[in-house]
Amino acid sequence: MFAIFKTAFRTIFLKSSKCSREGPTTNDQRLTTVSVLALAVALWTSCGAPGVPLPPSLELAKPVSDLRAVRKGDKVYLAWTVPMRTTDRQNIRHFGNTAVCRSLDPSLTTCGTLVGEVPPQTPPPTGQSVTSPSQATFVDTLPDSLGNQDPTAQVTYAISVMNTSRRSAGFSNRVQVPSAPTLPPPADFKVKVGPDGVMLNWTPIPETPVQGISHFYRAYRREEGSTNETQIGSAQLATSSLNDPNFDWEKTYNYRMTVVTTISSQGQTLQIEGDDTAIVRVATHDVFPPAVPSGLQAVASGAGQASSVDLIWSPDTESDLAGYNIYRHEEGTTSVKVNQQLVTTPAYRDSNLTSGKTYSYSVSAVDLRGNESEKSEETSEAVQ
Repeated sequence: MFAIFKTAFRTIFLKSSKCSREGPTTNDQRLTTVSVLALAVALWTSCGAPGVPLPPSLELAKPVSDLRAVRKGDKVYLAWTVPMRTTDRQNIRHFGNTAVCRSLDPSLTTCGTLVGEVPPQTPPPTGQSVTSPSQATFVDTLPDSLGNQDPTAQVTYAISVMNTSRRSAGFSNRVQVPSAPTLPPPADFKVKVGPDGVMLNWTPIPETPVQGISHFYRAYRREEGSTNETQIGSAQLATSSLNDPNFDWEKTYNYRMTVVTTISSQGQTLQIEGDDTAIVRVATHDVFPPAVPSGLQAVASGAGQASSVDLIWSPDTESDLAGYNIYRHEEGTTSVKVNQQLVTTPAYRDSNLTSGKTYSYSVSAVDLRGNESEKSEETSEAVQ
């Protein structure tokens, strides 16, 4: 840069010397000289000169915008995405704590009650990009006093991500949960497999009437080894049992039950689940036979026809019915099964009988797992 400055002044000096020898300097010559000199001065003064100074970053994290809240019993589970950029669009280098605030004021302009602080997470190493945003969580326990003040009120939460100097760019989005107290789970929760379903039994919970508040039971079933859970039904608080008929045999299930609190206020209806009963594990092993067939009738063949007896009965309606067995005996003998394969319709013809004898019949039902019912009432018919 100094060489450019030196060259410019030599040019100006030579031109000045030449002009002094050759005569007066014209206006164009003067303008050229001044321009070169100005350029040289500008280049000289711009070399290494700093630009407009920038203030140091306060490292204020961008306020969280995806705060979520779920209540279960007296616990409120909060979750959010950890911000990685500052308000001036820089990467955060030094993380501070995150303040968690709770208030009965829905606007929550000030923190109200500071219920806790979440320590900063470790930032990624320098130069390493963040592949996916990290999630932070916090669990708050609601004091009984909140629900006792106004059971239909709502509790508002917001968080504030601070820098190392405990300064923040503001609150996150606000989220609300009901403040109403919940009831404990029912006692003596039991599960038993029966022929008509899995029966749930418990000791009922007494209910104290509160304006705008009601309760009911809700039950869940989850197949062992699966993450999917099925809501199997609900029941009024004064009841003590619930049947689950929609399961599969020969599987293992986990059952649980909770009391749901319903809040009705200002045209809105909200629900909160209370704490759960202990999980009860049950194997649905089918050892239950179908119902005993009924309405058995026998009709013998007429004279001159081959000796036979036609049997009919009322069909069983079980969904897992596989078929029927037919039993026959003569007077004073033991009953024996006469069919080789299960009879799949409620009718059967017994042939090759001896004329002049009386035969007694009974029928049993068999399910898909080989469980066989007791024999039906007998019916007798004389063969001509």
